[in-house]
Amino acid sequence: MPAQQPDVLQPAIGNVLIKLLAFTLIISSMSATMFNIVLPEIRTDFNLSVAQVSWVSTSYLLIYAVGSVIYGKLLDRYQAKNLITFGLLVFASGSLLGLLAGSFPFVLMARILQAVGASVIPALAMLIPVRYFPPERRGHALGISATGLALGNAIGPIISSLLVSFVHWRWLFAIPLLILITMPFYRKHLSSDIREGGHIDWLGGGLLIGTVALLLLAITQGNLWLGAGSALMVIGFLWRIRTAADPFISRTLLRDRIYLTGLMIAAVVMSISYALPFLTPQLLSDINQLAPGVIGFVMVPGACLSAYLGRKVGKLADSKGNSFVYHTASLLLFSCFLLLSIFVGSPAALIGLIFTLGNAGQMFMQIVLSNTISRSIPKDQIGVGMGMLTLCNFLSGAIATGIYGKVMDHGASSSWIPWHTNEASFVFSNLYLVLALIHIGLLIVYRSVYVNRRKTTTAGQMLSN
Repeated sequence: MPAQQPDVLQPAIGNVLIKLLAFTLIISSMSATMFNIVLPEIRTDFNLSVAQVSWVSTSYLLIYAVGSVIYGKLLDRYQAKNLITFGLLVFASGSLLGLLAGSFPFVLMARILQAVGASVIPALAMLIPVRYFPPERRGHALGISATGLALGNAIGPIISSLLVSFVHWRWLFAIPLLILITMPFYRKHLSSDIREGGHIDWLGGGLLIGTVALLLLAITQGNLWLGAGSALMVIGFLWRIRTAADPFISRTLLRDRIYLTGLMIAAVVMSISYALPFLTPQLLSDINQLAPGVIGFVMVPGACLSAYLGRKVGKLADSKGNSFVYHTASLLLFSCFLLLSIFVGSPAALIGLIFTLGNAGQMFMQIVLSNTISRSIPKDQIGVGMGMLTLCNFLSGAIATGIYGKVMDHGASSSWIPWHTNEASFVFSNLYLVLALIHIGLLIVYRSVYVNRRKTTTAGQMLSN
């Protein structure tokens, strides 16, 4: 009996897998965010410096970023069920090690193992909607997976805070073990196709890993030498793409203007989106003088709304089209940043309402860009192509937070919004206004590449008929 082909779309199996994926994303995103809250406690328990304890988050981010594109490449060549099994087992091993760890090196090793295993999940999250759902239903699938991600991000800090109020922070490692529940279901429902293993350009992959790792370290450590090393690595990676017979990332994919434009838009959108969770707590603390616990309550409704909207936005993309959803997302995000610029210093309830508007826009944008980019990638390059999207999101977020931090440190001597009088609010207002204007530029680029191109193609087909 011939092996089942993954490109044969099976609605029933696809529906099971996407719900399974949503649960997996809830657990994995919780694992990524839960430990940020307990870093001060880890620092105290092991008598560490701030720089030392930050590696609990930095190491996870580094490995998760590069792992997503490596697993994406492997998913183009090998059975998804075997790769997800490997990833989940490593993830669970890291969680068990962390639960038993009695020293900081073991805690750090546990987080590294967790990241090695968990980085298969974003690759799978991009693959399942593309392989198991036709284009006209892909938005629905992406909406469900986005809901799982948003829900995990929303409840992760809450569960972390509740758990550590009763037990030791080490028990946070127990929660990710729940992910093992999904493994037998993945093995049952993921297709057993045997794809051509072939040759993988590990030298090219290594150069890509080195580029990303050194760049992220240069940003987080503020080290110019690491940045120079990253630049040398990227030169080597580009050379490898030109010279390898079968490079790690296809030359055809990297020459695709539609795909590259989508990556560029997604990277800039993600860098702007990081302004909301990065700048808003500082705004509420510096201008509104709120305590950290109260700031969390102001921001939680936005995360909950994103989780609620995920499936609805996905269905909207299927029924109204990607262009409609992108325009809606652009309007929401532009309005959010413009209103934040205008109403800096207003009561926290109003800031929270505007923040919620931006969270909704981010959900719209995340789904529509994933949907749009997935349609421009050849089937045999889906894994690595969508993995590059995840990688760009990580890089742009890391770079953006570094830039925002520098801008905040520099401050502003005047406000572009004339009625602001609180000097502390000037830098927030000006930065939010710049981010609003960037969204107008992105909308122009999106329309020129995706909307106008489609109209031209349609007109040409009509004339030829």
